[in-house]
Amino acid sequence: MSVPVKRSSEKIIADKVVAQDCSVWLHSLFTDFDVSLFVTGKHFRLYEKLGVHLLRVDGRDGAYFAVWAPNAQKVSVVGNFNNWDAGSHYLNKRWDASGIWEGFIPDLKNGEVYKYAIKGFDGLDIQKGDPFARHWEHPPRTASVIWEADYRWKDKSWLKKRPKVNALNQPFSVYELHLGSWQRDPSEPQRVLTYKEIANSLVPYILDMGFTHVELMPIMEYPYFPSWGYQITGYYAASSRHGTPEELMYLIDELHKNDIGVILDWVPSHFPGDAHGLYHFDGTHLYEHADMRKGFHPDWKSYIFNYDRGEVRSFLISNAVFWLDKFHADGLRVDAVASMLYFNFSRKAGESATNEFGGPENLGAIQFLKDLNEAVYGNFEGVHTIAEESSTYAGVTHPVKEGGLGFGMKWMMGWMNDTLKYFKNDPLNRSYHHHQLTFSITYAFTERFMLPFSHDEVVHGKSSMIYKMPGDEWQKFANLRLLYAYMFTQPGTKLLFMGNEFAQTHEWDFKSSLDWHLLQHAPHLGMQQTVRALNQLYRTEPALYAHSFSYEGFEWMNADDTNNSVYVYLRKGLKAKDTLIVVLNMTPVFRENYRIGLPFKAKWKEIFNTDAPEFFGSGKGNEGMLFLPEPLDCHGREYSIQLQLPPLGAIVLKQGK
Repeated sequence: MSVPVKRSSEKIIADKVVAQDCSVWLHSLFTDFDVSLFVTGKHFRLYEKLGVHLLRVDGRDGAYFAVWAPNAQKVSVVGNFNNWDAGSHYLNKRWDASGIWEGFIPDLKNGEVYKYAIKGFDGLDIQKGDPFARHWEHPPRTASVIWEADYRWKDKSWLKKRPKVNALNQPFSVYELHLGSWQRDPSEPQRVLTYKEIANSLVPYILDMGFTHVELMPIMEYPYFPSWGYQITGYYAASSRHGTPEELMYLIDELHKNDIGVILDWVPSHFPGDAHGLYHFDGTHLYEHADMRKGFHPDWKSYIFNYDRGEVRSFLISNAVFWLDKFHADGLRVDAVASMLYFNFSRKAGESATNEFGGPENLGAIQFLKDLNEAVYGNFEGVHTIAEESSTYAGVTHPVKEGGLGFGMKWMMGWMNDTLKYFKNDPLNRSYHHHQLTFSITYAFTERFMLPFSHDEVVHGKSSMIYKMPGDEWQKFANLRLLYAYMFTQPGTKLLFMGNEFAQTHEWDFKSSLDWHLLQHAPHLGMQQTVRALNQLYRTEPALYAHSFSYEGFEWMNADDTNNSVYVYLRKGLKAKDTLIVVLNMTPVFRENYRIGLPFKAKWKEIFNTDAPEFFGSGKGNEGMLFLPEPLDCHGREYSIQLQLPPLGAIVLKQGK
């Protein structure tokens, strides 16, 4: 519907007289059905309606604007095109109580900057960025930019095979990175690289290291660089710090062309209180709860979405769909899920709200997460949602129809905490903490877990991974190689933060590049070689991924050798010949002739050893040896063999010939 108005200042619509600015034409992309879906929280492609869209109306090119501000007294569009005059281009409020203001402004083009000038319910005049803007000015500038991306994707082959490659019975090894600090130009260390520059070095690096996926810390537009992207103002825009939306598309395309999946960090839990952002958008608590016991996050000093509002759920679920649709993302890692599930998250007793039944659960957020996962999995093949969730909430990865939240995977925070706590112990004392490592298997198959060593573990005084390890330099590196081997041979998918793969010595600093120069030194190069080899082992041995989330893929052979701090377990694939035996020696003692039981009578050969010289190890182990089964009982098995266990080392055995 469009009505160009050039002289009159009024127009009769549905028997009502509506003020009509002569610079703005009446036009709408909304149907009654759209509005119904929007207000009930069921419109999952809202980005096709709200925001700004370049159109041709009645023979004139221009831009259609639509913004949700139900309690505003007036809304106009301001920008360079009208000298930021709030009285120049007023939008028209729809007559259907949707709270949407809209209109078509002729002659506006791609690249025009704009904001919404809003006279709020409280009578204050404010200027807001567009919640649906596809592009923003480079921070610290805060205007939205009219932008319709012009990009031709070249990843058809990837999208076709993605459902198989991304299946939950395939290897899933994730490299988490922050685009602003993964790598910088040594000649301009203060400048962050563009998406295209990052693609040129990141793609070959991931291919060389053997990771199956990258996870990008939030790349949606955000004003405050030290927030790492976790306090977003432009939910629908790729951060202009690294270039245009098309350049991000190029980066993702290049990864896809090389069969590397892309997971985006996504933050539907909270947003900052910046004046140009979502907070107090129309002079009321529109996107956030009005009750600050529900609407304010005490740790992050940010504002929590009001999941009880259908319009807010439509905004967020549409945003998830947007990144999967327009940017071909292969998954979303959903941040801070525990903070969404519970009103009392990180609050003192008596300072939190309750739900209608008196409990701490945020029922609106729970329903939102269920709707989100049903929308994602119902509309896209081969994608996953991954919950960063630290509570004991049951059923995070269970199907919605069975009462679960419907996520594809969940970070295994308990495993991460127990594992790091164990490895920080002096090896001579590990016998007293032996079952810190065995405990996680008691609940490992209650959810589909991802094992993470993420950015959160190497900031805020927690130290880098290498300096969490005890002992002298050699022992620190041996411990870390052993830790990674334990991670890659346990059930579950894997995630490693950038720099961890070569034992970055400093804590992560978002203001500068990783310390790539460390690879000049043999211990760090050996660590990188270890992770590369572990990825190769993981990707080529079906026993390590075929049953990632099922007890069928794991069996303890010996979980009780506390005196020697040795663990022996099996990883199983679909066929007996795929079976692997994993042996971990958690002390610096070289153990000769250590006997282990065998799962069945066969010849066995060492196929991996973290103590190999190329990994900066001491070279102790069983390389080249073919072990014949001996008819001696061990670990309750009829046949056994004797091994050399390297100090602070992990070895993996497979049937040999």
